[in-house]
Amino acid sequence: MDNQILFNIAFAISLIIAITIHEFSHAFVADHFGDPTPRSYGRVSLNPLRHLDPLGTIMLIFFKFGWGKPVPIDPYNLSTKEETLVAIAGPASNLILAIILAIIMHFFPFVLIYILIQTNIVLAVFNLLPLPPLDGSKIFLNLLPEEQSLEWQKAFDQYGFVFLAVLLFLPIGGSNIVSIIISPVINFLMALLLAR
Repeated sequence: MDNQILFNIAFAISLIIAITIHEFSHAFVADHFGDPTPRSYGRVSLNPLRHLDPLGTIMLIFFKFGWGKPVPIDPYNLSTKEETLVAIAGPASNLILAIILAIIMHFFPFVLIYILIQTNIVLAVFNLLPLPPLDGSKIFLNLLPEEQSLEWQKAFDQYGFVFLAVLLFLPIGGSNIVSIIISPVINFLMALLLAR
């Protein structure tokens, strides 16, 4: 089988695993803090089918860029601190998985493990950007004083998705603004985890 096909398959598998862990972690932490919403939607599960978004999956297959279904939560069931921890749980789970995989990689240096590490780091760092609908936006809003948070929330509601789309798809020197921002962090974490 062609190496590119094998790489694409490995990448798709790694992204499905990373997205599943990410969304499950949101659901698990919200459930832990007493919000029944994720469980009522069947999201406290490691079954990938519970977390894959149809359009996001199609984008994954054809464009190597995809996403999962956001985990529904009811913020009225959570304190601000708990809601922040729910938002952090997704990226944190990806970083923890990347660390565990990096330890395994030192003993079993397989290409699939490397791709899994990289995918989890990319997903974690990308989701920490303070833009909706990414987890970083919720963390950012919850760290602000209430009045400022409401002002930023209005701006996010009006322009957040458009701004993120511009950052993702506006070409700059063969790349995009998001890649330029997060690549140094990703490269640093990869070097740190895979240092011998």
